[in-house]
Amino acid sequence: MGLGIVALAAASSLALVGCSTGGGDNGGNKGGDGIVTVNSTEPQKGLVPADTTEVGGGKVVDALWEGLVYYDADGATQMGVAESIESDNGTTWTVKLRDDAVFSDGTPVLAKNFVDAWNYAANVDNALGNQYFFSAIKGWSEDEAVESLEGLKIVDDHTFTIEATPDFPDRLGYSAYYPLPDVAFEDMNAFGQNPVGNGLYKFADDGAWKHDVEIKLVKNDTYVGPREVANAGVDFKIYASLDAAYTDLRSGNLDVLDQIPDTSFAVFQDELGDRAINQAGALMTTLTVSANLDHFTGEEGKLRRQALSMAVDREEIIDVIFEGTNLPAKDFTSPIVDGYTEDLKGADKLEFNPEEAQKLWAEADAISPYEGTLEVATNSDGPHQVWIEAVANQWANTLGVTAAPKLYPTFQAFLDDRESDTVGGPFRAGWQADYPGAYNYLQPLYYTGASSNHGYYSNAEFDKLLDEAVQEADHDKSIEKLHAAQEILLDEMPSIPLWYQGTTGGFGENVENVKFGWNSVPIFNEITKK
Repeated sequence: MGLGIVALAAASSLALVGCSTGGGDNGGNKGGDGIVTVNSTEPQKGLVPADTTEVGGGKVVDALWEGLVYYDADGATQMGVAESIESDNGTTWTVKLRDDAVFSDGTPVLAKNFVDAWNYAANVDNALGNQYFFSAIKGWSEDEAVESLEGLKIVDDHTFTIEATPDFPDRLGYSAYYPLPDVAFEDMNAFGQNPVGNGLYKFADDGAWKHDVEIKLVKNDTYVGPREVANAGVDFKIYASLDAAYTDLRSGNLDVLDQIPDTSFAVFQDELGDRAINQAGALMTTLTVSANLDHFTGEEGKLRRQALSMAVDREEIIDVIFEGTNLPAKDFTSPIVDGYTEDLKGADKLEFNPEEAQKLWAEADAISPYEGTLEVATNSDGPHQVWIEAVANQWANTLGVTAAPKLYPTFQAFLDDRESDTVGGPFRAGWQADYPGAYNYLQPLYYTGASSNHGYYSNAEFDKLLDEAVQEADHDKSIEKLHAAQEILLDEMPSIPLWYQGTTGGFGENVENVKFGWNSVPIFNEITKK
């Protein structure tokens, strides 16, 4: 989700050189203390970077840590802890670190802090959610525990080498690649509840994380990197609904809201005026159906997925519910990612075509008649229930099936059932990219056994094309491989792309300099309190 893949591997020699449900207390932080209040959801797990795969935890982790590089507001790569990243052959990279970087407990950030963290995350025995992000490094295995990856070598305290695929440096701003201090390995579970990072912020105190209420961060005075913090800290207030968060924003009890509830799409720009955010985004919304679900396996399943896709009138839902803030999906990536195209074979399956949808559903029924209610799952503490109801109604009206929403009370409960493959029907899914690259929209979601492949999809030819794409040093040929992989997805439809979500949000009268970045997340460190 960015303005283009960072072209690090194209050159033969390259160097990057750095130059409560109500969300907290009743009154909130209204100003004067320099603490910026923002909305969030309860993290699914402890705040360990390589085990954080959802946005509630991801926003906090990114505030607590800095990686070798980071992505600026436009998605361009900037030096973080790395002083330089160089390669003579496009596959072996020498990383030199700044010698002044420290964790918030004062211990230095050394090469071993990256190598140890990556080896721990890549080891299948540790079962971290972002384990697959290390598959590009030589020596990684999904079948057996590997304590030390062959492709990682420490040269000295501030230098290490990485032997990996040509595109690997494109990914290094993602949180899976953050360093860990030695203290983390003493008790990783305890560390996740009270983490020590090396970023712009740190935990306010030992009780900073009040579960289901708030997570309090303060400015990290030990940070000496290239960025600056313009406020005293960030208080992530955890809400059970976006409507409650929007109410708090309008009443002055919340400074920044990073997503407008669907009930306010029609009015938020009038109500907030120049404090409203409405800009292009790169968040993809899909509906996923488990490959293990009855009636959705084999040829019958492919026919049903295609039918469901063509039975959704995306334009109508976008116009009526989202007030035109989203764009209908034409592929599985994003319009602002390098390599995006609307000309893929099979893209017509993403268009509303009720006659063809009925025909395909009937062909699937001829294989095995569908009976019962087609439930469409989502969490009720987010902004999705209204459009889920609309999709269920469109399926019922077009296909003649009985369809209804299946609502989970919390995002965490919804994620748990998705990961355990117990949802029992189509479910809302989506993707906020980890780094600016088309590959990131495909591998984590659809590669066999990948970290966020909650539909349990597997296709050997698709996997092969992705593997070839990341090994391909020629950028155009790599994009061609990714296009071919997407055409397999358009045929088998493991997920149904619906729309590219626009970035909507707003901020209160007590803050200034509020901007949203390439990944639709506010740039917290630049926000100032009046």
